[in-house]
Amino acid sequence: MSENQSNLNTKVDNSASNKTLRVENMFDRIAPKYDFFNRLFSLRIDLLWRKSLVNWMQSDDPKQVLDVATGTGELAIALWKNLRVKITAVDLSQEMLNLADKKIKQQGANITIQKANAENLPFESNKFDAVSVGFGVRNFENLEKGLSELRRVVKENGNVYILEFSKMEGVLSPLYNFYFRKVLPFLAKMISGEKEAYTYLPDSVKNFPCGERMKNILLDLGFSKVEYKKLSLGIVTIYKAKK
Repeated sequence: MSENQSNLNTKVDNSASNKTLRVENMFDRIAPKYDFFNRLFSLRIDLLWRKSLVNWMQSDDPKQVLDVATGTGELAIALWKNLRVKITAVDLSQEMLNLADKKIKQQGANITIQKANAENLPFESNKFDAVSVGFGVRNFENLEKGLSELRRVVKENGNVYILEFSKMEGVLSPLYNFYFRKVLPFLAKMISGEKEAYTYLPDSVKNFPCGERMKNILLDLGFSKVEYKKLSLGIVTIYKAKK
């Protein structure tokens, strides 16, 4: 296999819990329309959010990167295009990985993809210069366990980058919350018949720690320094946690 071909490894930890299985099955179902809905419902701003993470990581000049919860490979491909380094990308959903595999081959990217549970990563400790997670941490069954795994596999003084939904602030937040909790699930059901995933999304964001709470969790888990940036009035936040 040449350097520019993706390597699809389908082995995965089988000790999945009910939430893990639910998330896996849900993303398997929505995989064919996942990118379409992301663009539609975010008005393509999701591309800028990922770009912001890429730019932040680029300043650290990592040589080997792990992208966790890669989905259809959007963030992994963006990282490869800008960093031109070896990328390893993992996800729990086989259907999402199948789509990622096609896109990676079309790009000729040096990205290896593998099916894996983020809470039990099949890699040795201190392996990667940087680790990224785009919109995946909310789906961890055990948040602390998953974050600890990210810390385990990154090298000393390496950074973990997390792009995740948070809680919008300001006078527009009631309007956004109405769209996020009511309009988005309704449109998803009307267009695709799939409502569960887009009902699960706002519910998971509502209960997820963000900002200072997330920073303190990361520090308590042993990260030496944590910074974060709010984007789009707090709709999403990027965290940079140094091991």
